[in-house]
Amino acid sequence: MKNRRPDLNGILVLDKPLGWTSADCCRYIRKGTGGAKVGHAGTLDPLATGVLVLCLGRATKLIDGLMASEKRYLAEVDLAHTSPTDDLEAPPVAAVIGSIPSETEVRAACARFVGEVMQTPPVYSAIWVDGERSYDLARRGEGVALAARRVDIHSIDVVRYEWPRLTIDVRCGKGTYIRSLARDLGGALGVGGMLTSLRRTASGRFTEAEARDPSAITQGLVQADLLDVGAEAG
Repeated sequence: MKNRRPDLNGILVLDKPLGWTSADCCRYIRKGTGGAKVGHAGTLDPLATGVLVLCLGRATKLIDGLMASEKRYLAEVDLAHTSPTDDLEAPPVAAVIGSIPSETEVRAACARFVGEVMQTPPVYSAIWVDGERSYDLARRGEGVALAARRVDIHSIDVVRYEWPRLTIDVRCGKGTYIRSLARDLGGALGVGGMLTSLRRTASGRFTEAEARDPSAITQGLVQADLLDVGAEAG
């Protein structure tokens, strides 16, 4: 007789660990619950940490709507270096610096990226290009030219600036690449620009305050660990 899938329905907010993929998190919870249906509502890169919203059972019907919600990030940018991946996945390359931008100039550059902006995704991204992932093509050394796309960036607040480190708090819409923003900010300032740290602090109405460490979630996961979505999940 075929084993029945556990009847777990609701939302589980994880604090994604450094180095894990979003798919890793889904597999971990699926295994820990004995085969529950699990999907995530918005990918985080392996080098990012923070809020990853998982939908279990009937709540998977909510994924598209949750993915469209606003995201919030705390990002650290190195303005003295660039990287082929726009983050620390590849070795940093020292940029040629003509002059060190002032905090006033940095704040002005950030302000120019608020609103509806055209953004080119990183070539090392999961975007499909002729049936293959862009990062697979890039790793083979094949030229990848990704089209710029419109994204919505609601706010960029400078948290700290001590050359060459810039820490920003970003609120943005679906599809925004913070790696690309780091790269483009540096370009606008005439310096380097790469992401050295990224943490998602909120995804829609879900915040890091309610995010669970995956290591604390074991085979004993029960319905009480899930956030109730009520009638929304149908």
